[in-house]
Amino acid sequence: MAEETKAHCTMDELIDIITFSSGGFTMMPSRDMDEVYPRVYVGDQRSAKSIAKLKRLGITHILNTALGHDRQHVDSNVQTYKDIGAEFKGIEATDQNSFKLKEFFEETTEFIDKALDSGGKVLVHCCEGASRSATIAIAYLMLHQHMTAQDAVRLVRKHREICPNDGFLQQLCDLNEELHAKGHFKSETETAADKSDD
Repeated sequence: MAEETKAHCTMDELIDIITFSSGGFTMMPSRDMDEVYPRVYVGDQRSAKSIAKLKRLGITHILNTALGHDRQHVDSNVQTYKDIGAEFKGIEATDQNSFKLKEFFEETTEFIDKALDSGGKVLVHCCEGASRSATIAIAYLMLHQHMTAQDAVRLVRKHREICPNDGFLQQLCDLNEELHAKGHFKSETETAADKSDD
């Protein structure tokens, strides 16, 4: 029965998780960045442009999920972070229901995973740090930490107010179903064994 719940994911269920602690309301982030998983930060464009803060936090990798030149995007590149020696990756994603962010899940989550494997800290950001960047952080937890969409959303929301658009939430549900079909998620027995090893 537990496996069936993991396989099935609905957009409404994810919205309920996101809005539960705020009385059913969607909240915009109250801080410019938050650590949502050890050494993984989700933030907005202010956090991405605060070079002194990035240096102080020891951020070694920057993932701009809103690369572009207009008001709905963030204009940055490798040169932006040259002084602190941070590695940079950017994707030209738009915060629209119809945008296929899922096409970038593999390359962006690999970037995060390699950063963590090297002992680094990653800032995943977009304009507001609520939709594109949050979705990529959730996808990372699903693909590389074997969390279900529900568990990944719950963890990120515990640390930061987020509001991925409906299209992105549906793409996370689709990913959840694909990963479940491949037997990707840890069983409850494995999860309990992992915790007892700590």
